Amino acid sequence: MEQTAKTQDPLKGAPGTYKLALENDRVCVLDINPKPGGKVAMHSHPEYVVIALDKKYKVKFTSPGGKEEQAEFKAGDTVWRGAESHSAENIGRTEGHVLNIELKESAKIS
Repeated sequence: MEQTAKTQDPLKGAPGTYKLALENDRVCVLDINPKPGGKVAMHSHPEYVVIALDKKYKVKFTSPGGKEEQAEFKAGDTVWRGAESHSAENIGRTEGHVLNIELKESAKIS
């Protein structure tokens, strides 16, 4: 994950929310448990897949330019997201639980 002055590694910036589940040369899997009202400072993701594991919760993403986007996840939802930087806030009443599967370089087919 590339870092800039405006972004931070969410594993370091929100260790109670983000946990590293797996990392190898192909993927980084983040286990994320945002509590109601919990906020994560500006950070970046490469292209990734979000899989909601349980509970329904709402999150507000804010881009570096200030654009806000709200999303709601419930158990079983699977969503593709392009590379992005954002801050995040759980604006719902329940703790969320999702996996972010971040893609690294594509595999070479021989």
